[in-house]
Amino acid sequence: MNKTFYITTPIYYPSGKFHIGSAYTTCLCDSVTRYKQLQGYDTRFLTGTDEHGQKIEEAAKANNKSPQDHVDYIAGLAKDLWNQLAIRNDDFIRTTEKRHEAVVEDIFEKLLANDDIYLGEYTGNYCVSCESYFTPTQLVDGDKCPDCGLTTKLLKEETYFLRLSKYADKLLDFIDKNPDFIVPETRKNEVVSFVKSGLQDLSVSRTAFSWGVKVRSNPKHVVYVWIDALSNYITALGYDSADDSLYQKYWVNGDEVIHVVGKDILRFHAIYWPIMLMALGVPIKFRLFAHGWYLMKDGKMSKSKGNVIYPEQLVSRYGLDAFRYYIVRDIPYGNDGVFTPEDYIKRINTDLVNDYGNLVSRTISMVHKYFGGHVENKKHEHPYIEFETDLVNVANETINNYKSLMDEFKLSEALRELSVLVKRTNKLIDDTFPWDLAKDPALKDVLESVMFHLLEAIRLITILYLPFLLNTCAKAFDYQGVEENFRDFYALEFGLKKTYDVLKNPPHLFPRLDEEKEVEEIRKLMLMKKEDKPEIKPILPEITIDDFGKVDIRAGKIIEARNHKDATKLLVLKIDTGDKVRNIVSGIAEYYQPENLVGKTVAVIANLKPVKLRGELSEGMILAGENHKKELVVVFLDNSLNPGSKIS
Repeated sequence: MNKTFYITTPIYYPSGKFHIGSAYTTCLCDSVTRYKQLQGYDTRFLTGTDEHGQKIEEAAKANNKSPQDHVDYIAGLAKDLWNQLAIRNDDFIRTTEKRHEAVVEDIFEKLLANDDIYLGEYTGNYCVSCESYFTPTQLVDGDKCPDCGLTTKLLKEETYFLRLSKYADKLLDFIDKNPDFIVPETRKNEVVSFVKSGLQDLSVSRTAFSWGVKVRSNPKHVVYVWIDALSNYITALGYDSADDSLYQKYWVNGDEVIHVVGKDILRFHAIYWPIMLMALGVPIKFRLFAHGWYLMKDGKMSKSKGNVIYPEQLVSRYGLDAFRYYIVRDIPYGNDGVFTPEDYIKRINTDLVNDYGNLVSRTISMVHKYFGGHVENKKHEHPYIEFETDLVNVANETINNYKSLMDEFKLSEALRELSVLVKRTNKLIDDTFPWDLAKDPALKDVLESVMFHLLEAIRLITILYLPFLLNTCAKAFDYQGVEENFRDFYALEFGLKKTYDVLKNPPHLFPRLDEEKEVEEIRKLMLMKKEDKPEIKPILPEITIDDFGKVDIRAGKIIEARNHKDATKLLVLKIDTGDKVRNIVSGIAEYYQPENLVGKTVAVIANLKPVKLRGELSEGMILAGENHKKELVVVFLDNSLNPGSKIS
């Protein structure tokens, strides 16, 4: 039976679209999972969304939605994004699912029955954003949350407490006996220091809101969101359910369990979660990897700051492999990384275009030019064998180092190690000057040996890229004519493949990017500063369906457009709305050329009272909105709609 490997992302809080910080965690886990699969592990990969709590309740209310509608929408965004990023998760847990909520209710009652949870009263400063209480010494500037900086609320409420203090010594003993329980070591040291400073019992219920899992024996209480959320790692496996086979396989009897989280939620996973498991009598099987953040030049990436770049934007323009390579490669192990457009484009051009892509193209081109596309491994002594031997040694060393680093979740370092082999393979060309060897027929076997070593090194490099370059590796193998049995980790041996028949004139794996142009394009993609964004107009008072029925919106086809002779911001449009051709004046001249509008179908308010605008009669209005650059954007309709079609 194959060894098991269970890996989890944190379940993401549904506050809005997911930026590259969340994508980093998920791509990291997916790359590790693919690596383990290549090694033959029986893997299981879990991600999901954390959908309860006061923040969700308030966010839903602000958007005129029910909490369930709000989290359904965000969970859909997450699933769509992970699909676009080719994430191969086996399960997607949502804390609003019955399979989870029922078990959370049971967990709470078990802890209560064991006296690990007790009822009391708490007075303190509460941060709604972080869903946590803080002591006066923890607060910043009197009443500010130390984590997010927002103003806290002084609350007093009846609450249940988890006896953290009871398990403090036991937790410290566990960490001491399992030195790799928390990595990197700097994070472990933070946790040990925090526990030794004295653990206060943790408030684990709320009465101030209702959106959450109710305490079964006291329904006015809602289970604290972290007790609820942390349980997902075992509820998703079927813990405490009729079918707990996955829980038994991947947790109780599993070989390796990894929780991957950002450093901001280290304490919850390194202290609260293992103490919960101790209290429940569940074995602590996991290791915890706490990574840093992707920062912008002005600090932490944040939707509220407006300095966010979204994965979809980068994938759409530069491709999936370039995005996934960069996002895992450029954040140092356990530390923060800084995203800049310049670094993004340079990383693609340097590692993927120049070093790897050009190596593949140059080699295949030379194999065709000098050997008609076919080379064999003809072992013999020759003057250049020292360079080939050195390449083989570097390849073997790289493979060993790569595996060791991947096993320690040091993916960025593993990719740096792989780049050493890529550069050494390129250096074989510089060492041997194949174009000079080709001039001497007596050196044809030497040239063929060099070509073989280049191809074989590329094959090994491509195998090691498999967890990261999801589409490119298959292309590179096809370009080289590498059979399926030489494409996986079991074929990581230099010289295993004896002959090559390469494809003729294949396209470049990665097109070179114009750095100056693409840096500017990424800057355009990035969100503007919050203060530069147009003000969001407040929603008008509610209307009834009868009120809406008074507005007659029709599809109209623009048949003529011209600039207003006396107003630079106005266009005069002739629009066919089925009943007649209307003259409509619109203030969109700054954003549209008249000739580009002819033939377009637009939404027209057809029963608006006609007025004169700068001397021109306007018999209606076309619909438009304002984007983040304060530009008017016309609402265009599908041209299959006939003039006069009613919009409802």
